[in-house]
Amino acid sequence: AEALAGPRAQADLPPCPAPGVGDGPQALRGITLECAGDGAMVDVAEALAGRTVVLNLWAYWCAPCAAELPAMAEYQRRVGPQVTVLTVHQDENETAALLRLAELGVRLPTLQDGRRLIAAALRVPNVMPATVVLRADGSVADVLPRSFDNADEIAAAVNPSIGVPG
Repeated sequence: AEALAGPRAQADLPPCPAPGVGDGPQALRGITLECAGDGAMVDVAEALAGRTVVLNLWAYWCAPCAAELPAMAEYQRRVGPQVTVLTVHQDENETAALLRLAELGVRLPTLQDGRRLIAAALRVPNVMPATVVLRADGSVADVLPRSFDNADEIAAAVNPSIGVPG
């Protein structure tokens, strides 16, 4: 934890979502991961319960991921609190993830998932980046195993599946 203090301060990430209302996505029940921003343990299904969520699966070494993360942050800024954008870092090297987010200036809540438990549970193809769209009832609205160049592309791909206006 001490070794992560500096990188965490540099990344300055917001906390991961607190438990929501309801049971959350059934496929994610029983998965507990570390919140990269503060080291808190997060019951993923509980944290996503009752929320419309865009999960962005990435790794620090993935160039298309690094290009996409700022677009995800811009999408979150535009869509506001009606959708939660949560990034999921899929490599064991949490320090590198924090430093990459700091370098990119991306401040989104991030789960550390070096064992790729979320991708396995949601049957996401082995591609990065990949985006999973979850409805507030916990059901999967879409799995998008591709990269996005900007927030407009994200909105065009994501919003129709969750009923958010353009």
